[in-house]
Amino acid sequence: MDHIDELARALARLPGIGPRQSKRFVYYLLAASISERTKLAELIMSLGKDVCQCSECFRFHNETTTDVCRYCSDHGRDNAILMFVEKDQDLSAIERAGTYHGRYFVLGGLLTLSGKGAIREKELLRMVEKRLENGLQEVVLALSATSEGEYTADRVRTLLAPWREQIRISELGRGLATGSELEYSDTQTLRAALTNRKEA
Repeated sequence: MDHIDELARALARLPGIGPRQSKRFVYYLLAASISERTKLAELIMSLGKDVCQCSECFRFHNETTTDVCRYCSDHGRDNAILMFVEKDQDLSAIERAGTYHGRYFVLGGLLTLSGKGAIREKELLRMVEKRLENGLQEVVLALSATSEGEYTADRVRTLLAPWREQIRISELGRGLATGSELEYSDTQTLRAALTNRKEA
């Protein structure tokens, strides 16, 4: 068994990592000290026991003493607004912008025209019903400006159709370039997109 190739193949399964880059990672690790490799292995092993998923918004978090993350348990956040994002990295990008102070829900993916992908539809519906009891007035579709993001936004609008009279549905303003991913957008662009959000 070739351990170098096996580890390279495993690393290449990570998003955005190709075969050549994964091979470079392996050779970097081979040249690194044993303590550095050990520390990395320990951090990977600890992910399962030290990180959990919020039972409300489905964000991964380190607050393992509770099943609810700090954003969902923060009573100072605005219950009138709920933002849907694709993944944790998008939520982090929004938080860095410092403009949004409402609630979140992580969809867990995007849908494609070919029928691939999945989002947390049942959990989304439960979250909306729960938030309506706490004064929900607006849902923000904060999805990447890609065809997959648009298709997923259409599906979410369909799911929210029964509440269209009760809640406003908005989407990020087009400070975001078409084809751009939310995760990689700079803070100023995200601030502009949030400030200029429009009815969806």
